[in-house]
Amino acid sequence: MSSQSFADLGVSDAACSALASRGMTEPFAIQKLVIADVLAGRDVLAKSPTGSGKTLAFGVPIIDRISAESRRPAGLILAPTRELATQIVEELRSIAHARALKITAVYGGVGLQQQGRDAAKAHIVVATPGRLEDQLQRGAFSLRNIEVLVLDEADRMLDMGFRPAVDRIVAQCPKDRQTLFFSATLDGDAGRIAKEYTHDAARHEHVPTEVKTAQIEHRFLAVEHESRVKALVRELRSERDLALVFVRTKRGADRLVKRLGNEGVNAVSMHGDKSQRQREQALARFESGRVDTLVATDVAARGIDVDGVSHVINYDAPDDREAYVHRIGRTGRAGRTGIGITFVSAEQARDVHQIARDLDLHDQFGETGLTPVHVGGNGGPRNGSPRSGGGNSGGGNGRNRRRRSSRGGQGRSSSSRA
Repeated sequence: MSSQSFADLGVSDAACSALASRGMTEPFAIQKLVIADVLAGRDVLAKSPTGSGKTLAFGVPIIDRISAESRRPAGLILAPTRELATQIVEELRSIAHARALKITAVYGGVGLQQQGRDAAKAHIVVATPGRLEDQLQRGAFSLRNIEVLVLDEADRMLDMGFRPAVDRIVAQCPKDRQTLFFSATLDGDAGRIAKEYTHDAARHEHVPTEVKTAQIEHRFLAVEHESRVKALVRELRSERDLALVFVRTKRGADRLVKRLGNEGVNAVSMHGDKSQRQREQALARFESGRVDTLVATDVAARGIDVDGVSHVINYDAPDDREAYVHRIGRTGRAGRTGIGITFVSAEQARDVHQIARDLDLHDQFGETGLTPVHVGGNGGPRNGSPRSGGGNSGGGNGRNRRRRSSRGGQGRSSSSRA
């Protein structure tokens, strides 16, 4: 089974060749589970984390199922954010072209008219719910010819309040369509709407193995507020590839980029107040490595899938377990290694300790020297020197000594980047 190829799963020669040209010959676990069922025309419910290779799991077989002669658009992929929509298109474009198919993205922040014309000509449309409804209300195109509907990161669409819009969109698709539902969870509301949207669906769950989970090293650093910039610069000057830094607010992101610049660290910010063009430019500079530090808020970072992120740093501690998992999940993607670092002040110790305990990271948190009783107390680091949990922080005096790792596996090649 470990040597199973895309061809063994029934993928067309054209799609296999397009994948092979990007160094992709052996499918990942979620792809092995899902592709054959999609090619057979079955509805699919798939529980799989971000970074597991799920885009190709649904993208490759729907490209094979849609004909170049199909009435357009024939495929619809719904995604919660414009960043994710753009990345899905970039991931699938070369494969779609190998099958003489056009694929385009529909999202807010760009002109409606040209976007609508492009979507009307495309075989596959990847869209955010809000902008898709805008285009449908304009009559730019319709969904009456949709053969395959995909809901990607469906749980996040629910979290972001898109349920009413998604219901209206699904109602405009043919009832005899094929539906693929991908989510990090199939419980609660996500599970209920999955059953509403699908019929006799094949259900697959891909749970990362313990070995894969262990490839992310979790560190907690006791750092008081006034020492955080110095602590961050120390981490950013360690041996690393790309670093993604999370902050709580949009203003905080811009302010931190300026403070890093004063320390000689080149960084860019990404948040909701940036225009679409600014966000795309920041992501492109980061993904290409021209800037190796991206400072982002949680909402802006949803859907970011960038190869080579070796470090994720929680400059501002996450609010809860889900936020921690989502943030740290930006590294260690698809079997690679990564390091997740969380700055913790004494007053945050109780809340962050609870997150660590829920994730079975109690020992790593314990090495900070902080305990829940430090809340409001004097448990922070002395003399501005952070205490580290889960390993050496890797500080050093050299500036940005980069470790250029081989970006192998199913990471996107430079030719497929936005």
